Amino acid sequence: MSIFSKIKEGILKTRESLVKKIERVVHSFTKIDEELFSQLEETLIMSDVGVETSCEICEQLRKEIKRRGTTDPDDIMGLLQEIIAEMMGGNTELFHHSGSESDSLTKPSVILVIGVNGVGKTTTIGKLCMEFTRQGKKVIAAAADTFRAAAIGQLEIWTQRSGADLVKHMEGTDPAAVIYDAISTAKSQNFDVLICDTAGRLHNKKNLMDELAKINRIIDKQASGWPKEVLLVLDATTGQNAVNQARLFKETANITGIVLTKLDGTAKGGIVISIMNELGIPVKYIGVGEGIDDLQPFDSNMFVKALFEGM
Repeated sequence: MSIFSKIKEGILKTRESLVKKIERVVHSFTKIDEELFSQLEETLIMSDVGVETSCEICEQLRKEIKRRGTTDPDDIMGLLQEIIAEMMGGNTELFHHSGSESDSLTKPSVILVIGVNGVGKTTTIGKLCMEFTRQGKKVIAAAADTFRAAAIGQLEIWTQRSGADLVKHMEGTDPAAVIYDAISTAKSQNFDVLICDTAGRLHNKKNLMDELAKINRIIDKQASGWPKEVLLVLDATTGQNAVNQARLFKETANITGIVLTKLDGTAKGGIVISIMNELGIPVKYIGVGEGIDDLQPFDSNMFVKALFEGM
């Protein structure tokens, strides 16, 4: 199955919920008027695109219709596809390189993975380990979610499966100490990529954010000059709650990208649009299944095409 087909299949529920509903609204009108815009905006909001982004899409649509002199409601779907594609544009490549094999990183790179418990954070790290080792890179992971023995054990299984190395300490150890040791190992043994797991407790926001700030200081000091990504993992099935989580983490962490998991199991994939538009954070990976190859690099043009495909 091609990557496009996999993504198209993975966002089937979102396409049915979002695009098909919009199509029904548009086709129920014989002229473009305020009632059409009102129903369109309501449909977007109900499909987890978010209030702010839904209003912005409709405002852009009004401008395009006026600019082009459009009078047929049937032309609206094509305009919406263009507007959403433009809204989601931007660099979604990891480390902002072209992604070609000749563009291999010349020094160790570090990826800090954050997010609340239960979003698929450790599984995401395991799949990233697999992706990088398949590219021929030497990968090491840091099990810095030391508050859950299960997280350490799960990451150990993933690293064994992918052929990556693992730095771990006992449960309850200072997470920053694990990161420090992992950076030292990555330096001394010439690893290409270091991927760091972190705790995801939100019941005490201050402690969690203080911990993330400490880990970031260790990375900035000990891995100075390394290409760095801070990836926030979000569960697509939680809809607008995922957007709220992103806002919360953005207060303390310099998030460079989003990994949106479980997209295949929800009709709420419209949050991809609001995350990128309202928060200005690129989505870099999407999870469209349980399989090892179902974590896909995000391509906004491909996503929008898959979303509107077959209409």
